[in-house]
Amino acid sequence: MFKKFALATVIGLVLFLGYVSTKPSKFHYEKSVLINATADKIFPYLSNFKMGKEWNPFDQRDPNITRKFLGFDAQVGSVMEFEGNSDAGSGRLEILKIVSNELVEIRLIMTKPMAADNLIQYKLRTNGTGTEFTWSMSGDGGFVGKLFCTFIDVEKMMLDQFEIGFTNLKKIVESK
Repeated sequence: MFKKFALATVIGLVLFLGYVSTKPSKFHYEKSVLINATADKIFPYLSNFKMGKEWNPFDQRDPNITRKFLGFDAQVGSVMEFEGNSDAGSGRLEILKIVSNELVEIRLIMTKPMAADNLIQYKLRTNGTGTEFTWSMSGDGGFVGKLFCTFIDVEKMMLDQFEIGFTNLKKIVESK
């Protein structure tokens, strides 16, 4: 009886891991919002790590998070290292590319709660009376990411955080 149970467990585990391995390891999450403000009013909040704590929900997950800023604010090569609780995690952000009032590309290297190396993009585009802000994150989660996404809807979780960020940013820039 034990042998049958053990065999069934092994077969079940192999089938489950086979299923997990068929999931894509690369991901891209993206969401946009229209903000009733000009790009030059929005851009400083996206390109300066010190201003991120005012609107970015990931910066607000731990009130005691420690931040270390390296380089010049809002310029390529600017870095923010952070160490937070299990909700905020720990890691490093580095600005890779800036096109004034249009684009910020940031490399996010997470060290806790799990290792990750992702690309974040903030894009601004004039749209009628306002500015369309598109926030995206992409990367390769590897097998652990595939396993995690089997149990949790990570895309929904991330897009919900983007939405919180949009709401926070809109409150700030639309009131000025």
